[in-house]
Amino acid sequence: MILGRLEIAVAGCGTAGLAAALLLHRDGHRVTLFDRFDAPRPIGSGLLIQPSGQAALRAIGLEAELHARGARITRLVGEAEGRTVLDVRYAALRGARLGIGIHRATLFDILHDAVRAAGITIATGHDVTGLEDGRLRFARGMSAGGFDLIVDALGSHSPLAPACGRWLDYGALWADLDWAGDLDPHALQQRYRRASIMAGVLPIGSPRHADRPHAALFWSLRADRLAAWRAAGLNAWKDQVRALWPATAPLLDQIADPGQLTFARYAHRTLARPAEPGLIHIGDAWHSTSPQLGQGANMALLDAHALAIGLRRGRTLGDGLAETVRLRRDQIALYQALSRWLTPVYQSDGAILPWLRDRVMGPVSKRWPFTAIQAALVSGTVGNPLARLNL
Repeated sequence: MILGRLEIAVAGCGTAGLAAALLLHRDGHRVTLFDRFDAPRPIGSGLLIQPSGQAALRAIGLEAELHARGARITRLVGEAEGRTVLDVRYAALRGARLGIGIHRATLFDILHDAVRAAGITIATGHDVTGLEDGRLRFARGMSAGGFDLIVDALGSHSPLAPACGRWLDYGALWADLDWAGDLDPHALQQRYRRASIMAGVLPIGSPRHADRPHAALFWSLRADRLAAWRAAGLNAWKDQVRALWPATAPLLDQIADPGQLTFARYAHRTLARPAEPGLIHIGDAWHSTSPQLGQGANMALLDAHALAIGLRRGRTLGDGLAETVRLRRDQIALYQALSRWLTPVYQSDGAILPWLRDRVMGPVSKRWPFTAIQAALVSGTVGNPLARLNL
């Protein structure tokens, strides 16, 4: 290591923050994690950990539990009006590649347990509100300073990052349910009507609190229609989902209260300057998109590795942060552009793009070389990130 031991504050106990804390601690730095909850906890439902994210967890030594608790996903399939318009198979990639569907809470537990086992300090009940004169500011007037580096892993709402980008019109309702019904337990399945209506089911394995496999059910919804959805009532929504996709009925039967559904809103944003003196933004605090390509948690894990490598290589802290950005910049720019282009194809009020998806893109995508291109994009390996990070 060229840099000496650093005092590092990591703000945020999500995927990016926990992974960064582990890697930096293993490199000999003194790390303190700050989280706003009295006990750190995740928010959200299902995640798809791609081969890129699996490689990142393998390097930390946590891949085995991921596979043990998650669900093996071999394909992503979408149908619209009886047509298969999306069929991505990991078998199109070289090697034994697959995705792992997992509950966000399960991934959190895997990382959080490793952080606790490593003896890394977690300061709970610290709601970060800003940064002033190199000191983290918290709610109720508290502050903490004396850090050589502050790692912002607070997500797309981070108060440490400048405003940029835009909120996307569409978000999604998520529910965590027992696996039930005649659905493929090894596929992320979706049903569309145009691009304004979409339902999906992702197998997410067996969370620690469960004694049987679970599924994440999600429903695309415009943010400005959330109040109308609530006013219409749960039964009206269930009827709509059943009409689109009758096979989801055994899942819908488990939902008795709107409180079982969590609404997630997404932003498309990329910081122009992810690194500043003594501060770096990683994960969604640096770059965030819609979930169409399923890269959020995977990108966060790669960012954490890039930060550790950058600090190992840098002769100064500034050099190390610049190297971190260099290692990740190209792939992030590529996937941000792809997400900007693809999101309206699956979540928008337009008619032309879904028509092209169903009648042109769908049939063409089933032919070589598009089968391999799709699989590579979804796997998170386009842009050669693993070689750059020695993964």
